[in-house]
Amino acid sequence: MEAQVSGCFQQPTWINSDKFATKQPRSVQFSGVLSRQKTLRVGVSAHFRSQAVSFRRRSISLEISCLCENLSASVKKSGGIQDALDNSLILKSKSQELQPYLNGRCIYLVGMMGSGKTTVGRILSQVLGYSFYDCDTLVEQAVNGTPVADIFKLHGEDFFREKETEALRKVSLMHRLVVSTGGGAVIRPINWKYMHKGISVWLDVPLEALARRIAAVGTDSRPLLHEEAGDAYTKSFRRLSALWEARGEAYAYASARVSLENIAAILGVTDVCNLTTTAIAIEVLEQIEVFLKRL
Repeated sequence: MEAQVSGCFQQPTWINSDKFATKQPRSVQFSGVLSRQKTLRVGVSAHFRSQAVSFRRRSISLEISCLCENLSASVKKSGGIQDALDNSLILKSKSQELQPYLNGRCIYLVGMMGSGKTTVGRILSQVLGYSFYDCDTLVEQAVNGTPVADIFKLHGEDFFREKETEALRKVSLMHRLVVSTGGGAVIRPINWKYMHKGISVWLDVPLEALARRIAAVGTDSRPLLHEEAGDAYTKSFRRLSALWEARGEAYAYASARVSLENIAAILGVTDVCNLTTTAIAIEVLEQIEVFLKRL
């Protein structure tokens, strides 16, 4: 951040050091243009603390923080300045802006396996000051810590879905949670009844990208992929395609949709797998804001 801020102003900003000739912290605000290519105006607050070194010299330490005008207005703006400004600042700004309007509502992330619900969910919970719950983990805890893959083997998918619904019922009675749901949670109407007590967000990721993600980490923890033949990518893509045929329409019941293809197009990223989780989280908050404005 320090290196990015330095040298970004079109003309020098002079500060009278006499104003800081006390031991108490002082602050000053000034603004400039982020770069010659950008016209985004940046406000910088610098907090100074001075310490006498000699009669005519004074050591001054400072801490600089930046806030851009309309910084969190859209993920497009965040992408446009991502080379010069940390996206975490944008995410924090947007979360603070949105919090009063959430009114403690839970956020449910839905999407196909491998869509990043858990990773994005953890980031959202941190910036919003929410707790994070993973439905698969809740189901495992309800079955004495049995891993999801073993639950499928020992008890079958129907048993797992019942436990998943029970987990959603319980969390729907709570507030200030970000909940990562299983990929198949959307197929049961009763689950939507619980999720619609809060705000549901669909992470829409292209199947080809999902298959590459899953193949890269292995399919051992994905019980619905075990029956497929072939290499990891081929069986992942084949099974995901079949699951999409069965679930695709159900995802559209979500309160908001976050398309990774759209984010990539806006930011000029050729491969959605190269998008940062922070950029995705920013778009989640943007789409939640759009949904709340419709209420």
